[in-house]
Amino acid sequence: MIIIDGDKAVLGRLASFAAKQALNGEEVVVVNCEEVIISGNKKTIEKEILEKRSRHGHSQKGPIYSKICEKIVKRTIRGMLPNYRKGRGAQAFKRIRCFNKVPEEYKEKEKTKIESQKLKYSKLKDIEK
Repeated sequence: MIIIDGDKAVLGRLASFAAKQALNGEEVVVVNCEEVIISGNKKTIEKEILEKRSRHGHSQKGPIYSKICEKIVKRTIRGMLPNYRKGRGAQAFKRIRCFNKVPEEYKEKEKTKIESQKLKYSKLKDIEK
């Protein structure tokens, strides 16, 4: 089992690492999803996410983008998997779990930290609102 600490980790790098580990057969747990950062200009990021959330299909049936941080991280990891609906992608997707905080059962265990450079960024918890 691999526990990934999302504190100050770039979303795309975290997602690709988690997807690769899940495809290799590892159980992946991502903690501190609120502290994950998205690199780039804050206004542009907020605008793109707002557009995605406001886009619904006919009679509100279209793809709905969540506002919850852990679901945003899990959806991003899902995008890195080959086919999350069937085959090995579906099996890998079942091995991934995301949490906004650190649950009691994972507090004492060793966590993998994904390094990031200092860039323009915004945290998921700021965009969530």
